Amino acid sequence: MSYEYDLFVIGAGSGGVRAARFAANFGAKVAIAEERYLGGTCVNVGCVPKKMFVYAAQFHEDFEIARGYGWTTTGLNFDWQTLIANKNKEIAELNEVYRDLLVDTGVALLEGHAKLIDNHTVAINDKVYTANYILIAVGGWPYKPDFIGSEYAITSNEAFTLAKLPRNCIIVGGGYIAVEFASIFNGLGVETTLVYRGERFLKGFDDDLRNRLAEEMVKQGVKLKFNSNINKIDKLANSVFEVTFDSGDTAKSELVFYATGRHPNLANLGLENTQIKLDLTNVPTAIFSLPNVATVGLTEQQALQTGYQIEVFESYFSALKLTLTDSDEKTYMKLIVDKVSNKVLGCHMLGENAGEIIQGLAIALKAGATKELFDQTIGIHPTAAEELVTMRTARI
Repeated sequence: MSYEYDLFVIGAGSGGVRAARFAANFGAKVAIAEERYLGGTCVNVGCVPKKMFVYAAQFHEDFEIARGYGWTTTGLNFDWQTLIANKNKEIAELNEVYRDLLVDTGVALLEGHAKLIDNHTVAINDKVYTANYILIAVGGWPYKPDFIGSEYAITSNEAFTLAKLPRNCIIVGGGYIAVEFASIFNGLGVETTLVYRGERFLKGFDDDLRNRLAEEMVKQGVKLKFNSNINKIDKLANSVFEVTFDSGDTAKSELVFYATGRHPNLANLGLENTQIKLDLTNVPTAIFSLPNVATVGLTEQQALQTGYQIEVFESYFSALKLTLTDSDEKTYMKLIVDKVSNKVLGCHMLGENAGEIIQGLAIALKAGATKELFDQTIGIHPTAAEELVTMRTARI
């Protein structure tokens, strides 16, 4: 059967645009549909602006560290509006970059809502298109529970366009976004409380990483309120809100921020008319909290539950950068190794540049690297990353 396109991509976010471009570069005839903004969540209200906010927040700590190296850092001021304006300018430019990338590679950009008719047919703007392959890259949207006063709470979407920086905030959630924005607001001088209904945030991550990150965030001034949830929000005078917790306790805050997960953008997509295929393993991930967390492969708990006999290697230390300062921040690294095959099953890190370091190790895990190969690798001294190839004594 002859199709109009070789590939039809639904969603012009980072994943969709890259897939479309690469397919077009290999000679495929490609179309891409987008109903909101080019670059998707990542470019507009996600990874990119969030990382900019993380950099802004990190300067607070950097200025403190600089004093130990002889710098005078008095008279410093932070202006929220400048950050927002510069961020907006960069995002607008990135939107155009994404458009140019598609146009330059010959990808047909169709702006509007796409709906799947069957495995090879898509309807958009009252027109029907056919394709040999259809890639769904629609991303997600913030989820906020419905309760009394929930309309007063914002999500990550609105956090990037706040008119002013609040003096205090309550962030609800225990995933990436909640943890990252708790670090961001705290680093920008906002009195920050993170509320999570479970015993510890970042469920699914290695337990040692979760516990040590909690310790570091408390050191930096973030208030952690675990095993707790909000029942209602009341609006008071002067743009202040009062939240009531399930315990009956109350607290006042200028901002209530819900980061309680994201739902995929599947409304009216027509998935029921198709058969979907999924699977990826050893996917590296990073949390741009302060300090950063990054991980790839199995956690200690996952390895044990899977039935592996394991060895655990770890290192917990103060980074060289902090030796001339009063900071007591610690870096933590952990390797999970299969005792039988000597294969490294998981790598986990808490500390500066964790994402940059673990990205490289993801290649090693994909290639099936053993602990012996890690041991045979020369460490670059002095770096934090050298710890990952110098661990010799197993904890268990």
